[in-house]
Amino acid sequence: MNMYYVCKSLNIRRVAVVLMLLLESFLSAQTQKPVNIIFMIGDGMGVSQVTSAFYFGDGKPNFQNFKYVGLSETSSTSDRVTDSAAGATALSTGQKTYKRAIGVNKDSLAIPTILEQLQDKGYKTGLVCLTSITHATPAAYYAHVKDRDLHEDIALDFIKSDVDFAAGGGLKFFNKRKDNKDLLKDLTKKNYRIDTTSLSKPAAGKRNLYLMAQDELPNKVQGRKDFLPEATQMALDFLSQKNEPFFLMVEGSFIDWGGHANNAEMMVKEVLDFDKTMGVVMDFIKKNPNTLLVVTADHETGGASIGKFMEKDASGKPQEVKDKVQVNFIDGQHTAALVPVFAMGKGEELFSGVYPNNTIYHKLVEALKRSGVNIK
Repeated sequence: MNMYYVCKSLNIRRVAVVLMLLLESFLSAQTQKPVNIIFMIGDGMGVSQVTSAFYFGDGKPNFQNFKYVGLSETSSTSDRVTDSAAGATALSTGQKTYKRAIGVNKDSLAIPTILEQLQDKGYKTGLVCLTSITHATPAAYYAHVKDRDLHEDIALDFIKSDVDFAAGGGLKFFNKRKDNKDLLKDLTKKNYRIDTTSLSKPAAGKRNLYLMAQDELPNKVQGRKDFLPEATQMALDFLSQKNEPFFLMVEGSFIDWGGHANNAEMMVKEVLDFDKTMGVVMDFIKKNPNTLLVVTADHETGGASIGKFMEKDASGKPQEVKDKVQVNFIDGQHTAALVPVFAMGKGEELFSGVYPNNTIYHKLVEALKRSGVNIK
């Protein structure tokens, strides 16, 4: 056979193969679904807090199911040791800012949050917490104020937020205000169904808001039941019911409070409750693999460590009990300790490594971009 025709035939085949690959890539891009994002924040949860789930829980903790783990540095622009406001704002916006800032940069200018950016892309959105819904961590996803204590201003921003599902406390900031406004009426006009007594079934075709306490809910030592896992399950069911993409932030709020109080029992029970809630999310991911779960903390609280368990023997001398451990604290404040980052699902491999807290936002943006969602 003439070599000219052989070479020409081979070139045509190569071109055909390249065209087929390009077509497959194009069709894949057209059919892939936007990834769901579930972002869980264990407030005050450092490595020792996570460790407590391995020693004080029953059986294997859900933390052990992660294959991709990183570490995050949490400082703010004003202080080496951050607070929840600056920490959560870095996570929600991709920009570090000063302590006490909510959704604003270091110059106090409002900056968009990932929740707001995803709403613009057609995502449903949700927030679940144990504190007031106006508290620092949840507020950093929808509000823009100069100081975290401006709860009534933050509540006004919630009205503008159009969050589809929210559950937590903070009723008094909506209906017992200094300006005498009843924001519940304004929310009703914006198609919100509001429940202040129970986690009743969400209303279809409406936004749903659960304000279950005047301020924060009880902690686990005070007898709180399964509010966090149940509200999270409810949020997942509601947000995914029409097969639309969604963003959900879930906060384990009182891990931090246990550290502040140097209350080992509270801290451990709150970590175990958070771990149980992660199990709910992991079950969802098994059925909905087009989902990314990221779990981290805004900072560590208390300088917690898991160390030897000591008790006095018959003579009053301290003795180590070798099959037990105990929680120790260095103080009742936040620390500058690196905090863990766990990831599972679509784009999980992006979260390995050691990096500043604001980098987590940019990793989420990259995971979204891979699924065809460009928010920047």
